[in-house]
Amino acid sequence: MANKVLMKGNEAIAEAAIRVGCRHYFGYPITPQTELAAYMAKRMPKIGGTFLQAESEIAAINMVYGVAGTGRRVMTSSSSPGVSLKQEGISYIAGSDLPCLIVNVQRGGPGLGGIQPSQSDYFQATKGGGHGDYHLIVLAPSSVQEMADMTSLAFDLADKYLMPAMLLADGTVGQMMEPVVLPEERPVEFTEKEWAVTGTKTARPHHIVNSLYLVPEELEKKNFARYERYAEVEKNEVRYESFMMEDAEYCVVAFGIAARVSKNAVAAARAEGVKVGLIRPITLWPFPKKALAEAADKVKGFLSVELSMGQMIEDVKLAIECRRPVELCRRAGGMIPSPDEVLEGIKKLQGGRA
Repeated sequence: MANKVLMKGNEAIAEAAIRVGCRHYFGYPITPQTELAAYMAKRMPKIGGTFLQAESEIAAINMVYGVAGTGRRVMTSSSSPGVSLKQEGISYIAGSDLPCLIVNVQRGGPGLGGIQPSQSDYFQATKGGGHGDYHLIVLAPSSVQEMADMTSLAFDLADKYLMPAMLLADGTVGQMMEPVVLPEERPVEFTEKEWAVTGTKTARPHHIVNSLYLVPEELEKKNFARYERYAEVEKNEVRYESFMMEDAEYCVVAFGIAARVSKNAVAAARAEGVKVGLIRPITLWPFPKKALAEAADKVKGFLSVELSMGQMIEDVKLAIECRRPVELCRRAGGMIPSPDEVLEGIKKLQGGRA
């Protein structure tokens, strides 16, 4: 049996990234993800990697852009206001079809907001954030174990589909400590990518990494091709957890720490005879639309539980094409709903839709 170690979520991301071949990290400290950068600052020099605290978040993401263009595994991390500053660079990376990992350990907003956990960057992560037509693969961990597992998965998916991946966590999961089994160490073997800019040595044609297309027909063609690739991601990479949905008459939808709270509420509701289940989106993009649409054929209503004023609820409504009522249980600004608050939301849904 693999050994478990006790780690913070932020540290688990960092160590998992190292173990799956990331040797380049560029970032800037901001609460509540600073432990991730601090861990990289200690570990990277010891393993021949690169850690650089950039002068700003804007500089950090453009350093990621540069390394991604060489085909190496590279990552950055920040929290909500810092990720906002990275958006132009993320758009450039997406427009250049490059893989990388961006970690957002969310805090309350808007603006500087506060340092407590939030999920209010959902729109930013899943609807673009920067300019232009593009998507990120967005993974939402709900435990320290998933922080590690999804770091490995995010790198693999980014490489497979040539697009940036984002780990969208919240401050609670970033700061909590739990036992975790870390991924096996992978040998760091660099294989020349057919698109990477690594110097021709006069042995091959030039490779060009670029997101600028001044001929509109060329840019349209590029966008169409990119969205064909995105369609493959939607077809093959949707991930979600179904909890007690077999006979459910009501469905709670939640991700991250809100899903952990909601599981307790679902169990409490079941104990009181209310047939309710939970669907936890693991990929926020691609969103598990089919699973929710199938649930809408059986249940009477949905409850979206969020650490925001209500963002994911829009995707829930779209997924079920408004065939069932969808209610919202929310806390915002760094507050987390209690199991009792979610249970109350379930009972209200039941009372109004029975």
